[in-house]
Amino acid sequence: MAKASAAPSAGARIYTVSEVNGLIHDLLENSLPEIWMEGEVSNCKLYPSGHTYLTLKDEEAQIRAVLFKGAALGLKFKPEDGLKVLVRGRASSYVKRGDLQFVVSWMEPREKGALQLAFEQLKARLAAEGLFDESRKKPLPAFPSCVGVVTSGQGAAVHDMISVLGRRWPLARVLIYPVKVQGEGAAEEIAGAVRDFNEFFPETDVLLVGRGGGSMEDLWAFNEETAARAVAESKIPVVSCVGHETDFTIADFVADQRAPTPSAAAELAAPDRRAVLGQIESREQELAAALREKIQVLSERLSRAASHPLLQSPERIYEDRTRFLDDLWMRLEDGAAQALLRAKQALAMGAAKLEAYSPLKVLGRGYAIAEKLPHLEIIRSAGQVRPGDRLRLRLAEGRIECEVAMTEGNGLPPKDIGGKP
Repeated sequence: MAKASAAPSAGARIYTVSEVNGLIHDLLENSLPEIWMEGEVSNCKLYPSGHTYLTLKDEEAQIRAVLFKGAALGLKFKPEDGLKVLVRGRASSYVKRGDLQFVVSWMEPREKGALQLAFEQLKARLAAEGLFDESRKKPLPAFPSCVGVVTSGQGAAVHDMISVLGRRWPLARVLIYPVKVQGEGAAEEIAGAVRDFNEFFPETDVLLVGRGGGSMEDLWAFNEETAARAVAESKIPVVSCVGHETDFTIADFVADQRAPTPSAAAELAAPDRRAVLGQIESREQELAAALREKIQVLSERLSRAASHPLLQSPERIYEDRTRFLDDLWMRLEDGAAQALLRAKQALAMGAAKLEAYSPLKVLGRGYAIAEKLPHLEIIRSAGQVRPGDRLRLRLAEGRIECEVAMTEGNGLPPKDIGGKP
């Protein structure tokens, strides 16, 4: 038996790795048509390019797959790990690495419908962001002056809302913003209308956003993230009214209030004028009764006050005070007179003492006050002067200046002054 040659034979073609990968790629692309395949999604990752890379597997095998951006745009739901799906596509390969890939052109969930799955996915994501929280819900105005309506310009829904608003609260101005409510581009139109109201008609007190009933596909625009986020971001309170009473959309959860039908939304947004008039009439009657009761009470108080003795004779109010002031005045006069008498007596006693102790009284009895010149020092002892000192003698009447000729009583011998007087 001949052994296989270890070297290529003469003329044999030698392929590069790139050429082999290219042949495999072409073989897969040209020999296998698009097929349907089911499997479970794992290792799912969305790249910034918009392409989604994932693995499809069953109990015994797995294959790498790619969902390019263009195909992903047609899906209502987002692929995620653990989801069982049915896919349509073709087998291919990535030439640079030689990796086998299944290129997905369509995908739908096996256990739930695509729309229901997309609804649940978006609902869970927005709920996690807090867009359904009651704390962010805005209250509706009690008496709106302007009501905005975002719905189809045709059909029963818009006519029902206009009719109900006009009947219940004709004082409000109604602004209609017609939009597509189903089909391609409907969600974008709804979102744009809500944003336009907030930007160009901020005086709008409340927005009614919705449409009449239909299938889940018909109502799908109100389940789109674009429309839901516009409703959630609205500064104007929004009442969502999509479909019939049993229909729920994502817009219902993010709106400030949900109404089961468009007509119910109009009733919720606008008060019933007849009820308001009835309340006004009732309040008017209550006010009139309260005023009558108040007037009666005040009238009785006035009658009692008018019969009071003080109002019959107003001078009684100040009689006691007048007596009190007179009494004070008399007590003041008596006290002042006694005080003046005591002061006069004290003055007389002081004058008598002053008179008794007055030096002039002593001088009148023949005594004199000697003062040494020039400083007018009072002389009380002979020892304070010497012969030759000059003195001033103060008499009861007048003064005398003299010179000391002799002193006695100070221990000095008398001095002879030669017979001078």
